[in-house]
Amino acid sequence: MSFSKHVRIAATLSGALLLAACEQPQVEPVADSAGGGDGWQLVWSDEFSGEVIDRAKWGFDENCWGGGNEERQCYTSDQSNASVEGGRLIITALKQEATGSALPAHMRKTAADHEATATKPFTSARMTTRGKAAWKYGRIEVRAKFPQGQGTWPAIWMLPEDDVYGGWAASGEIDILETVNLGVPCEKCPGGREDTILGTLHFGGFWPDNLLASTEISFPKVLDGFHTYGVVWSEGRFDWTVDGKVYATKVAKDWSTVSSDDPNAPFDQQFHLILNLAIGGKLPEERGLGGVSGEGFPKQMEVDWVRVWQCADDAASICSVSGDE
Repeated sequence: MSFSKHVRIAATLSGALLLAACEQPQVEPVADSAGGGDGWQLVWSDEFSGEVIDRAKWGFDENCWGGGNEERQCYTSDQSNASVEGGRLIITALKQEATGSALPAHMRKTAADHEATATKPFTSARMTTRGKAAWKYGRIEVRAKFPQGQGTWPAIWMLPEDDVYGGWAASGEIDILETVNLGVPCEKCPGGREDTILGTLHFGGFWPDNLLASTEISFPKVLDGFHTYGVVWSEGRFDWTVDGKVYATKVAKDWSTVSSDDPNAPFDQQFHLILNLAIGGKLPEERGLGGVSGEGFPKQMEVDWVRVWQCADDAASICSVSGDE
């Protein structure tokens, strides 16, 4: 995650969003996840069927920056933090101290102290398709299972391949799925345990003048195992889905950028995909029981597959959410 989370805290804890957390997903099915009909064409996927992570598809961010959100992990490319096992990607957060760069690679280039280091009490992995695969419009789905416990923060999200409109968040950020503190006691949650999922867009000005549009819902099944989380991204529209059902929609009037008057900007450029498991940070630590619990480690985010579809007729356009144009 990026500087995005500095401002997410206030929005997530607002009264409107807490009310949204009691809603259930709308029963509005998208096209079959097999992707073979309704105009959809599979253009990229990883089924994790090999013995190791496919480095032609994935790269690793390696630093102890904390995502700009005071997260408590160092991200590594070590096999202990990310591996393929039994046809699944396993991202593992370990309770172990590590030292590494205090800044991400793109910030080191201009930083006065580009060799600064930081030490964190946990390690994990952040995998990205940056420089390998990016898309403008499409249907992106990930079948995944998330860890539970205070301080856990798994995410499936996207950043622009090129910052056409400038630095974060003027060029946008697409959060397909985030969830924090799963399973932790929660008085406001229907089942008494934290079970909410979030879909969010970040846009507007340059930090700290960034904006967001977010929806948070209760999804008790997130505690049970694997489910499919996705977004259908078309010109001027996003639909967030869980198990093929739409639970949130945002349209062009809901976003903007200070760098363009085009109503579709900044979400009219190519974005790459990111999978990561953070430990701690402002969003989880200011919710639930507070802080980070050191119990139950290692924590694992498991991914069964990742699939990206676009319209068979024109990859720059998109099929309708229901699959019937």
